[in-house]
Amino acid sequence: MTAARLLVRCPNRRGIIAAISNFILDRGGDIRECSQYASGPTFFQRTVFATPALDEQLERDFQRDVAERFGMQWWLTDPSRPKRVAILVSRYDHCLLDLLWRSRRGELPIDVGVVVSNHPDLADAVAGFGIPYEHVPVTPETKPQAEQRQLELVRGRYDLIVLARYMQVLSPGFLDAVGIPLINIHHSFLPSFAGANPYQRARERGVKLIGATAHYVTEELDEGPIIEQGIVRVTHRDEADELARRGADVERTVLARAVGWHCEDRVLRDGRTTVVL
Repeated sequence: MTAARLLVRCPNRRGIIAAISNFILDRGGDIRECSQYASGPTFFQRTVFATPALDEQLERDFQRDVAERFGMQWWLTDPSRPKRVAILVSRYDHCLLDLLWRSRRGELPIDVGVVVSNHPDLADAVAGFGIPYEHVPVTPETKPQAEQRQLELVRGRYDLIVLARYMQVLSPGFLDAVGIPLINIHHSFLPSFAGANPYQRARERGVKLIGATAHYVTEELDEGPIIEQGIVRVTHRDEADELARRGADVERTVLARAVGWHCEDRVLRDGRTTVVL
């Protein structure tokens, strides 16, 4: 028996769960895990099952017998195959090294194939993991050429791009051309402080909570569908450096959870938000 994961999104109506279950049963399969959610007119389901064969015939049969009947968008994947991931980073190393460490220990179902940075600073740290490091400088004048080089490095080779504190805004043209999801991590405060020195300005305002948000990248800066968030409580005794240290810790864990959920096929987009099954 071979493990398989099935994700579906379709108009909500009666009989969907039964149709999927009967399809798997009729082909000698065995459901191991199932989670579903209905959001208004839309239905979502994630099913993990064992099957005698995970092949094109199974896909064709599912499209003909189930997907067409219910108007489904669906994805059938092999859980034993880690997602191929490219990481973009600038100078901050905490999220990058955490992802590489978790990948090496088998804590994330990812296979990191390349790290691309607009600075050379982290090359030695990445070399210790045996992963190629590509330095692609970016200036306002050379941004189109830099993005073209980035596309040459990642397009058609990876399932996901992770921005592990990559401090450049990717152009709409790049997002259209790359053809795969991108996940970003950024600090988020209550209240929010964008721009330079956010932790210092947060301390000056006396914030009591700091946090981080992981989301999919869209053309709207930091407005993509949110996958995961985390917070930590702070006090007036914490200096800006301590806020930054604790914020970095939240960023690491939030990004790791978001990447893990995406690569376990748990995340489905629902307009401007997400469903995590």
